[in-house]
Amino acid sequence: MNYFYNSVRVYQGRGCLSELPEACKEALQNEMNSGILLLVWDKSVLEQKGFQKLMEEFPNVVVEECSVSNPEIKDLFAIYQKTLRFHIELVIAVGGGSILDLGKSLCMIRDEKIASVEDLRKRIAEKNYKKGTLRWIGVPTTSGTGSEVTCWATIWDTENLKKFSIETTDNYAYAAFADSKLTEKLPTKLAVSSALDAVCHAVESYWAKSTNDISKIYALDAIRAVFTALPAVIEKRNLKIAAEILSRGSLLAGLAFSNTHTTACHSISYPLTMLYHIPHGVAVALLLGGVFKLNEPMISNLPRLLESFGVESIDEIQPLIEKYLSAAGFETRLSKWGATDASLKEAAEKSMTRGRADNNPIPLTTENVLQILNRIKE
Repeated sequence: MNYFYNSVRVYQGRGCLSELPEACKEALQNEMNSGILLLVWDKSVLEQKGFQKLMEEFPNVVVEECSVSNPEIKDLFAIYQKTLRFHIELVIAVGGGSILDLGKSLCMIRDEKIASVEDLRKRIAEKNYKKGTLRWIGVPTTSGTGSEVTCWATIWDTENLKKFSIETTDNYAYAAFADSKLTEKLPTKLAVSSALDAVCHAVESYWAKSTNDISKIYALDAIRAVFTALPAVIEKRNLKIAAEILSRGSLLAGLAFSNTHTTACHSISYPLTMLYHIPHGVAVALLLGGVFKLNEPMISNLPRLLESFGVESIDEIQPLIEKYLSAAGFETRLSKWGATDASLKEAAEKSMTRGRADNNPIPLTTENVLQILNRIKE
């Protein structure tokens, strides 16, 4: 049996942000005096006409700038505290995955009385949160996270070398706006790492234990889209067209894994980001070739998946990924990021993320994870 559910109203295409005010009216049932929180990475994005029109039509818009990567529990608590003094009924999160995750997480805790960072840490660890009264709208400014159409958010606790997932179907956005006008001027490094993150979302959804035929369709289209656009990104040509293709690919990948979760690449990547500060998109991408080989016996219709990459064998996957990472200026060997034999063993031991490792079609062990890591060490 196949089952697929996603409740997000999706707007995708260059210029679609012009529909944001109308979507807000629908979300707030035409209550024009309702409080709206605009949570943004950078206030310069507010120059977009969609946001200008929004602030003209809604008098009670509060803008908060929050430039954090890989949001920590302390970052979420800070936003929670900072916005308590405002009457808010809708959150619009504008940015990459970090800002989208903060926005959706805020909606889950905003109605709670939380005394401290430690209190919040305990609630998240115990999954002691419930559906809040706030709706949220996601507006991605990168093409890779898919967070605008998923129902979970990643919150980090690097002090304790942990990563948490706030996960509930109550966390789906009211609407998502994937407008490629917001992603046309991304730095090459960010464009490539985001795009390869989307590839991993799609591939992992394809082979996940929890996969379904609908997610597989989204996944294959997402992978094709990304590898169609990446050459133009590297060569800095036709960037408006490339941005539109990547925006669509990222959205499709998000829809794919919104129903399946991710698997080994993401599970193993988390300690790489915590221990070596490897950007998330780079960390997951570097693992793709090794995990592909591990999962080969359990991948259904392997030729169809390989075709979406434009290759004929699994052995071509890792060189393809590393070609784009290198072209964007990233190191592709873990030793260059500071990995040692001892720390890789620690990374392998911390790779068994619940809901990700156990969703992989081949069981993960410290030994086979260490083999994957050692292949990309030197």
